[in-house]
Formats: sequence, C-alpha cells, structure tokens
Amino acid sequence: MGVVLLLAVATCLGASAIDGFDFPDPETADRYQRLTTEFRCPKCLNESIASSGAPIAVDLRRTVRRLMEEGATDDAIRSHLQERYGDFVLYDPPFEPSTWFLWFSPVVLLLVVAWVLMRIARRDVARETESDDLARARRLLRDSG
Repeated sequence: MGVVLLLAVATCLGASAIDGFDFPDPETADRYQRLTTEFRCPKCLNESIASSGAPIAVDLRRTVRRLMEEGATDDAIRSHLQERYGDFVLYDPPFEPSTWFLWFSPVVLLLVVAWVLMRIARRDVARETESDDLARARRLLRDSG
C-alpha cells in the first residue's frame, strides 16, 4: 500500500512539474525546469512557479514555455517577467537602489539585535558593580561604627 501511494505521489509531482509539455530534447526540458524554479509565484509568496498550483503560476509557466518556443534567451525571459511582475517575482532580486532594503535589512537587523544584547549585558554588569559597591559600603559602615 505504501509503495502504491509513493508511486502515485511521484507521478503527480512529475506530471505537474512539466505541465504535460513535450520538449524536443532533455536539455530544453531541463532549461524549462530550471527557469520555472527561478521565479516566485505572485500569489503563493514563497513558492516557485514550478511547484505552485495557483492559476497565475500555471499562466506563468505557459508564458515561460511560449517565450522559449519563440527563441527567447534566459535573460530575456527573466526581463519579461520582471517587467510585468516587478522584482518580487525574482528569488534573487537585482542589487540596485530600489532593492537595497531587501539586501541590507538582514544586516541592519543583526546589528540592532547585537546592540540591544550589548546594552542588556552592560546594564547587568553595572547592576552587579552597584551591588558590590553597596555591600562594600555597608561593610565599611559596620566596621567603622
């Protein structure tokens, strides 16, 4: 039973990966598969158009296939989809002023977290120092009095 289920799942995944398209050679099929995994589904957010079942992802896969048949290069296909859907459709957005936030926000967030942790650590050290000073002052008052 488990083997039958595994085969059924594998068959479904394989069929949806190429959408029933016939390719003239394995290289073209590989190119199509590689290209469709490079683009993010506009509806599913964090899923490639290759793995998404959303209607827009199906349309985008058809567009990729059509552009390939028309002889478009990989860069031309990327440019076409980027012009239509913006940088969001690319898993690897270009490094330009409009995308700097995407590229630098993880670094800025890491620096902010490090700064907060350092402030907390300094505050704890200051409290320990104050406690030690207070204890020493009490001892001195007790010994002198």
